[in-house]
Amino acid sequence: MSAHDPSAATPAELLRRRVADDPSNPLVTFYDDAAGERVELSARTFDNWVAKTANFLVDGLGAEPGTRVVLVLPPHWQTAVWLMACWSAGLVVEPVDPESVRGRDAAEPIGSSGPYILAAAQEVLDDVVGDGEAEEIVGLSLHALGGPLADCPPGVTDYAGEVRTYGDRFDPGPEVTPVAPALDVTASNVTKTTLSGAELVGAARAAAEKWELDARDRLLVHMPFTTLDGVLIALLAPLASGASVIIQRNFDKAALDRRLTVEHVTVVAGLPGPNDASGSPYRLP
Repeated sequence: MSAHDPSAATPAELLRRRVADDPSNPLVTFYDDAAGERVELSARTFDNWVAKTANFLVDGLGAEPGTRVVLVLPPHWQTAVWLMACWSAGLVVEPVDPESVRGRDAAEPIGSSGPYILAAAQEVLDDVVGDGEAEEIVGLSLHALGGPLADCPPGVTDYAGEVRTYGDRFDPGPEVTPVAPALDVTASNVTKTTLSGAELVGAARAAAEKWELDARDRLLVHMPFTTLDGVLIALLAPLASGASVIIQRNFDKAALDRRLTVEHVTVVAGLPGPNDASGSPYRLP
């Protein structure tokens, strides 16, 4: 298969092509309305974070192709970075809603199968540190300026404190292939399914075609990464189409009209549309 055969593509290849074609324009913009934060990353900057994180996973935590990684993270630009870093290294990702682990039995595994590396937001670290299936636990402060954890429990690695020391170029080994498992996720809001990198790229291209996305589009997304639709809309379909995405957390509806204007939004997903209350993507007039 040639390098440009669609069946040979991986999510990491989508990012490489984006960096080559459009390195400087925004790829991901992030808002946390509760914290008053706005962060914008170009494709080049996003790729830099992905490479550092992939190197951290492989060189720092000993991850190998096929290693499972459970992400207990909210909608956030760093969640997108972790997804892409895992796929770059040939790891299998399972996103989990942070709200689902609050108050859990410490002996109950969070992932659907283990062992795994567990990455969790600061706000739920106390709920996950007892997970016996987690070989490594990484805590993310999700601080806008990349600050360390406010409190790092024993046995937890502080992502912000570690990741910056790793290289900003990542070269995957030959074991990382398009047909290897890449994502365990809920599809159609009902069933759990496992998709390969090639299947994710195929789904992303189909979604971009379905929603008629192109490089002129700016997507405003209010969806978690815990479903296939969320992964496609908030990350992979924008990458496949050349569009850019605005990820929202703690969304303040009062800010919507101004944000649509200021960010030049063309497509909205995760919010009720004029003719569709499901939150499916819709194009603004």
